[in-house]
Amino acid sequence: MIEALNQNSENIIFLLWGAHAQKKGAMIDRQKHHVLTAPHPSPLSARRGFFGCGHFSKTNQLLEELGKPAINWQPVLD
Repeated sequence: MIEALNQNSENIIFLLWGAHAQKKGAMIDRQKHHVLTAPHPSPLSARRGFFGCGHFSKTNQLLEELGKPAINWQPVLD
């Protein structure tokens, strides 16, 4: 999936959280896409860099720079 998106799209913002996801990032063309990396947000490692990484605000900033609408990251409460 990542390989197909990488080859057939531009300006995708990839959020790669954790070592497993970051290994997949090797196939992403960083000239065509944006890649943000951080530790996995699991309770075991979230305090090692995921909290405070700013990926949600950085993603919205990149989207705005690309002329795209920002994402509302707030959970929907029923």
